[in-house]
Amino acid sequence: MTGDPRSEIFTTVAWDGGTRLLAADLHFARFHRHAERLEFNLPDNLPEIVFEALIMAEIPGEPVVVENQAPYLVKIGIKRSGEVELIPRVNGKWPSLMTAISLAAPLWDGEVRGTKHGDWQPYIDAREIAKEHGADISLLFDEDSLVDGDRCMPVLLDSDGVAYYPKPSEGALDSITLEQIREGIESAGIPIREARLTLSMLLRASEMIVLGSGLGVQALGEIDGRVIGQPHGRLYQVARAAWMKRLQTAWMSLEDLEG
Repeated sequence: MTGDPRSEIFTTVAWDGGTRLLAADLHFARFHRHAERLEFNLPDNLPEIVFEALIMAEIPGEPVVVENQAPYLVKIGIKRSGEVELIPRVNGKWPSLMTAISLAAPLWDGEVRGTKHGDWQPYIDAREIAKEHGADISLLFDEDSLVDGDRCMPVLLDSDGVAYYPKPSEGALDSITLEQIREGIESAGIPIREARLTLSMLLRASEMIVLGSGLGVQALGEIDGRVIGQPHGRLYQVARAAWMKRLQTAWMSLEDLEG
């Protein structure tokens, strides 16, 4: 990370430790969306480059997670020069009920907001600050609106029975995990919509979850020591079920992607 948002774009993908990535098609599609916004030229053969590099990648250690999380993650970074770098790591294990602190969201100009780019250090710093305060994650606010999580997409179940997540137009990342499980949540009878998530919405929420390629689906119990709703409720249950199905069916090799 150089401090220049347009120096790099990246994504973090679940990896099986072999030749398959979870929802690879969705991650490559997001690469193209973000590249267009950041005026970035991607290599024409990006999937081939990535999957060939996976064959050479070393297993970074023994998995420590259970069945509801992917065993490994790989960060795929693309420099403006066209250089592609893969950094694999063991996925971290998370508690069954997560806690968060609130921090001010970093602000970038225009098309940079809502992309995974080369000035990601504020998000990395937010993770460290959460650890220093004994929390699992930081939630990032622009004044009184929840914009994003340091490594996750927050989703709340409101008292009206609708699930809401932060608007990408206001700086939230377009979550691949949400894209994967959205249909499963809605087919279980919970509408899910983007919205401006205010502090009052968080405090009245029936429950909250956080989503991510590494996290999967996790329940969030507290923000700044305030209890949020009733954790592990209906939203968590249907989201987790949809995620578990993806972990069983959505792994893709290069052949799957091209076929």
